[in-house]
Amino acid sequence: MEEILDISREAPYSVRCKMLQKNGVALWDTLKTCTRSSSLDSDIDDSTIVPNDLASFLGQHPRIRMICFNGAKSENVFMRRVAPTLGESLNGIELKRLPSTSPANASIPVATKRDQWQVIAALHVASQTRTTR
Repeated sequence: MEEILDISREAPYSVRCKMLQKNGVALWDTLKTCTRSSSLDSDIDDSTIVPNDLASFLGQHPRIRMICFNGAKSENVFMRRVAPTLGESLNGIELKRLPSTSPANASIPVATKRDQWQVIAALHVASQTRTTR
């Protein structure tokens, strides 16, 4: 987000979250809790997964038009555990997997990741254009 929306990684977390909101971006974890033996998503124990209540979040934020996933694990958990609970609240929302930003995902060059994550900046520009018309 630093390179895409010019939000400094050095800023306090609360400031970064406010800047994301200002840019029309909501940050929400797919999982409320889980257990894993390391920091790798592949080490998540599926039997411990508790998804976040995205239905309530979408109900409170009806202008959401795209949900982006930070890697395959996030998308897979969402599709298996969350999407089936959402019903029609997903209508009109594009689902998009982006490459994981984790350093463990070293097979994809940083520049390629950045290029693919630019979709967020494009959404912000598009929403600003719609707002000013």
